[in-house]
Amino acid sequence: MNLLDRYLLREWLKMLGLLLGATLGLLLMAALYDNFHELIEVNAGAGDMLLYYATLMPSNLSIVLPLSMLLSLLFVLGKLHRNNELTAVRAAGLNIFATTRVLWLAGVVLCGVSLLLNARVVPWSVEASRSLLEGFEFRAEAKALPGGTLGVVSSVTFDNQREGRMWFINRYSRYSGIAYGVSVSELDQAHREKSRIMAREGAYDAIRREWTFTDGREMTFDPEQGELMHPVAFATKTKPQFTEDPTLMLLIDRKPVDLSFNELRRIVEYFSAEHNPKLIPYEVRYYGLLADTLGPLIILAIAIPFAASGVRVSPAVGVSKSIGFFFLYYVLSNLAIMLGGRGYLEPMWAALMPNLAMTGLAAYFFGRMR
Repeated sequence: MNLLDRYLLREWLKMLGLLLGATLGLLLMAALYDNFHELIEVNAGAGDMLLYYATLMPSNLSIVLPLSMLLSLLFVLGKLHRNNELTAVRAAGLNIFATTRVLWLAGVVLCGVSLLLNARVVPWSVEASRSLLEGFEFRAEAKALPGGTLGVVSSVTFDNQREGRMWFINRYSRYSGIAYGVSVSELDQAHREKSRIMAREGAYDAIRREWTFTDGREMTFDPEQGELMHPVAFATKTKPQFTEDPTLMLLIDRKPVDLSFNELRRIVEYFSAEHNPKLIPYEVRYYGLLADTLGPLIILAIAIPFAASGVRVSPAVGVSKSIGFFFLYYVLSNLAIMLGGRGYLEPMWAALMPNLAMTGLAAYFFGRMR
């Protein structure tokens, strides 16, 4: 790197670090406002709270990085413009690409950082912080109701179209992993019931990937007539062919925005062959996280043409236009999510539409630069 590259990179990284710290601080205050009362209710101590928020905050990095990057670029490039340093650089014979090449290189690196955040850091943070909060709730419930059923989720339903099974669980304990009031119907290719298991309890063995039912009855039906043919009571029955994971059953009922990248990928891979309409919002969110990897380059493409505008244009005008296009990007993202979630767009195209639109606009404004 030459002297200009080192100077520009140093000034930008300093501002980026300051803005990342400030933005994360604001989000920490918002998280305290949202969850602090809930943590008090479950009797979480100071150490528990410190661990929870330290685990939670990395999940916000994918949110604050684009905003901090945009504001830091606008500040640094606007300062260079205001001090006529960009004019001096251009007078020396360097075009805008040669002047900002170190920023583009840093943008490529940040694309890799975004991919790492979305694939590893943010999923770990989302899942670990949720697990900690559930653990605090379980502990508080165990103290308040000794011997009770902890972490109960009511009315769990799961339609496994791939294997032809319909599940209904009256109550499922996330703490003990035991399902209460289980009913599993096996269907033929015409979606007619051919057998049903009803049991007081059921437990899933994650190692063997099989279900064991306790104190129930297995019933066989005539699919043509729908009549009960052969009911058999049992004390314990293991079904090796029942491989449905209860953690997956619970994921499908959560909002896509509350799930990590790994959980979204798990849902998409499992249900992709079934053409299940419930899958569409999860696919849009999943592909959207993948498309966000290109966010740093899009931010650069938005900021540079306006922050480095001509000498006759006030830097404030360019900054305001850049911020306006940044919000336009998020408006397009929300619009694409809505259209994709309602089935008007394919999930992959719904995720790519905002990025393609902003790339086209950036190419247009770069073409107009001299």
